[in-house]
Amino acid sequence: MTIAIYPGSFDPITNGHIDILKSGAEIFDKVIIAVSYNANKQGFLPINIRTELIKEAVKDIPNVEVDSFEGLTVEYAKKIGAKVLLRGLRTSFDFEYEMQLSQTNHALYNDIKTVFLITKPEFNYISSSCVREILLNKGDISGFVPEAVYKYLDKSF
Repeated sequence: MTIAIYPGSFDPITNGHIDILKSGAEIFDKVIIAVSYNANKQGFLPINIRTELIKEAVKDIPNVEVDSFEGLTVEYAKKIGAKVLLRGLRTSFDFEYEMQLSQTNHALYNDIKTVFLITKPEFNYISSSCVREILLNKGDISGFVPEAVYKYLDKSF
């Protein structure tokens, strides 16, 4: 069984993330959305809320699990026996950053491979930071995030 990890902060998860996830779920036996926790960084949403919202957003994708972790992604991958990191690309700027990250991860854990998937054009401009900015300025984010995330954010903010 090939296990892929889709790591990130997902703060909040967007329709672009879901697009990458669905593509990954078609390729790999199991995809684990691994929500990274950084004790030194204040998140927009608490990690437990992010994790619950993601679980609700992906409940209809049978080979997807949601987990959270702290520390290096490659250490988490070793712990759960994953050999693939799934990463999404929107623009060429993403590629520069992701290539460097991929090479660093490979240097830390020789058995790990990174697979890059490209979002559909309609999701190229969506990012968690843009969603937060629109939300905090009272804009409509309903087209940018899964329904469960929209309902939570609309009610909370």
